[in-house]
Amino acid sequence: MTLYDERTIQMLEAKANLLRRHVIKMTYAAQSGHPGGSLSYADIITALFFKVMRFRPQEPLWEDRDKFVLSKGHAAPVYYAALAEAGYFPVEDLLSLRKLGSYLQGHPCRMKTPGVEISTGSLGQGLSVANGMGLAAKLDRRSSRIYCLLGDGELQEGQNWEAAMLASHYKLDNVTAFVDRNKMQIDGPTEQVMSLEPLVDKWKAFGWNVIEINGHDMRQILDACEKAAGVMGRPTIIIAHTIKGKGVSFMEGAVAFHGKAPNADEYRIALRELGEKI
Repeated sequence: MTLYDERTIQMLEAKANLLRRHVIKMTYAAQSGHPGGSLSYADIITALFFKVMRFRPQEPLWEDRDKFVLSKGHAAPVYYAALAEAGYFPVEDLLSLRKLGSYLQGHPCRMKTPGVEISTGSLGQGLSVANGMGLAAKLDRRSSRIYCLLGDGELQEGQNWEAAMLASHYKLDNVTAFVDRNKMQIDGPTEQVMSLEPLVDKWKAFGWNVIEINGHDMRQILDACEKAAGVMGRPTIIIAHTIKGKGVSFMEGAVAFHGKAPNADEYRIALRELGEKI
């Protein structure tokens, strides 16, 4: 286990907060989008893009790059914010979210958005794609690692479990998946819509290495990624317990903000809570 120094942790926490502010500004400007599920995995994507993953924004097709697959494609705002802050495209373009003609549409598009590895939006398919990338990397003898972000609600899609079997069968230890376990989906609490528990036992039964963390604790996220990289012969699933709408009081745990933009008053309150002077 690497003990990350306090300066690194503070830098990453500040970056995650910046990405959250971008999400509020983007969805407010668009008056549409999915803020709740973007805010819940902001800390995870920050750790990946600004500490864990290897990539080159000026050489986006670098063959040894690590890859990120956003399986829950509707939660694109914070993904776009991370790509912009990482240098793939200008930060000011974030405010074009969902605008006619923009390359930042409601779901990520590989053909239009710099840095996006795969077009996503149809839930349940991301892990299958990540497995294909992981298998290709092994066949090509490349050191690339593949990271996939799954929504907990989308685990109700059966294709995920076929993909879980395949990753275990082919010993894809270069694939690490995160479950954004915010326990909320568009229709309400996941355990009321269709219970996922016992989630840890299910992934273990499919042959995966399982790590449970607080998805808002930067040290735990980094440590989990490091542990996953050291596991041989098995893929790793990191079940990250999160809060939907994390960082904005009236959005936290509120299913209404799964796919609703803030109004003018909510916009000002949210930015103040996230530390921006209005």
